[in-house]
Amino acid sequence: MFGRKRVAAAAAVALACVAGTALAVDPPKLGQRAPADLLALMDKSIPPDGTGLPPGQGTPVQGQAVFLEKCAVCHGPRGEGLTNDRLVGGEGTLTQEITAKTVGSFWPYATTLFDYIRRAMPYDAPTSLKDDEVYATAAYILALNGIIKETDTLNAETLMKVKMPNADGFINQWVEPAPKAAAR
Repeated sequence: MFGRKRVAAAAAVALACVAGTALAVDPPKLGQRAPADLLALMDKSIPPDGTGLPPGQGTPVQGQAVFLEKCAVCHGPRGEGLTNDRLVGGEGTLTQEITAKTVGSFWPYATTLFDYIRRAMPYDAPTSLKDDEVYATAAYILALNGIIKETDTLNAETLMKVKMPNADGFINQWVEPAPKAAAR
């Protein structure tokens, strides 16, 4: 009986090897390559340098209306956080034991805020906001954090000029590292 189990196990291993080899040689024919025009519609990413920022504009006052309608259910009416992350406050906490990593205390680039809102928010309907709504919502959040004035207008040009409080708090991984000191 013990010998039969070994033979059955060896047969199972051999069958698995043959099946694995067959799949590696002839993978399943699922899907097709997405056309370039479809990929362009889906790729809404904006890098920190602002490349690809769309036309449009918005003010904090306009953004408050969008935020209250589409964001406050998760983030609270003034970004204080409810079921999802807090967006305001937290200044000075990054060096403390308990930190508050908010847009105002942690995020290094205003373009990252625009990008994230544009691609991922609102949570229940990502990519549904028009570009003007994204600029306005970003303006509202930045104004709540005291980073821009309530009378400012955000657009592709002015967004690039926003200096985030923690902009210098990150290390650029693409910069050549400083030479190491010689061993003694």
